[in-house]
Amino acid sequence: MSSTQKDQHGARSQRSQEADKPHRRKGEKTYSCDECGKSFTHSGHLKIHQLIHSGVKPYSCDLCGKSFTEAGSLKKHQVIHSGVKPYSCELCGKSFTQSGGLKTHQLIHSGVKAHSCDLCGKSFTQAGELKTHRLVHTGFKAYNCHLCGKSFTHAQSFKTHQLIHSGVKPYSCNLCGKSFTHRKCLKLHHIMHSGVKAHSCDLCGKTFAQNSSLQKHLVTHSGIKAYSCDFCGKRFRDKQYRNSHLRIHTGNDLYCCDQCGKPFTTDAQLQQHMFSHTEERPYKCDLCEKTFKAPNQLKKHQQIHTRK
Repeated sequence: MSSTQKDQHGARSQRSQEADKPHRRKGEKTYSCDECGKSFTHSGHLKIHQLIHSGVKPYSCDLCGKSFTEAGSLKKHQVIHSGVKPYSCELCGKSFTQSGGLKTHQLIHSGVKAHSCDLCGKSFTQAGELKTHRLVHTGFKAYNCHLCGKSFTHAQSFKTHQLIHSGVKPYSCNLCGKSFTHRKCLKLHHIMHSGVKAHSCDLCGKTFAQNSSLQKHLVTHSGIKAYSCDFCGKRFRDKQYRNSHLRIHTGNDLYCCDQCGKPFTTDAQLQQHMFSHTEERPYKCDLCEKTFKAPNQLKKHQQIHTRK
């Protein structure tokens, strides 16, 4: 066989081998992860993905110590520490460090909730939100507080709850000085100072600063007492009232003052009591300049002025 014939034979053989390979269309995800089933178009992408399952996180942030599987993820994370938020929402002005964050946020404005729970029908803008929500239906609460025994379905709820025990209240009201554990609580508190009561009851006309307060009030008109005591059968409209009542039977006073040891059945009662241990009087009357330790003391005092 001449050299020309050999070359022609080699070319035909190579074409034959290519024909024997399974035909892969452009963009087709032929590389699949054995651990979770996720598919990829390139073997390199699969290889990078598999690091997630290995648990190895070789890329660590020098500023906060958080570790990552990929160098790209660390690079994205480091933008958070820079404080730069180049991606801004045209509708509400909220800014984000990453384009993905802005894209996810914009779904809120679209009103589209494409991910629906097949058990209760509740809809969500993101698949991740639906996945988190489904845990509620399982009844499984994997996160347990060792300080008070309360259990939580989600890690974030547990983390938020732990701040209560820490005593740290970083969010302070610039009008009255009252401090809060969470930013959301401070935001709701500010509504009280505004005097705006946008939520009104259609049945009696009573108005409320917060929608949650209106919803609790509406139960009083329904006459429904959905929460019952397991010990004596007494029924309550509000879960919080029922829980407070239960402690009468159990004798379990979860809220104790760390300064004098006095026990309380609710956290609100404990917080009210804590004012007795401080010399601060942040609540000032705008009519006579008199100051008070607690908001209810100021409210009671102001009635003197209204009677005149």
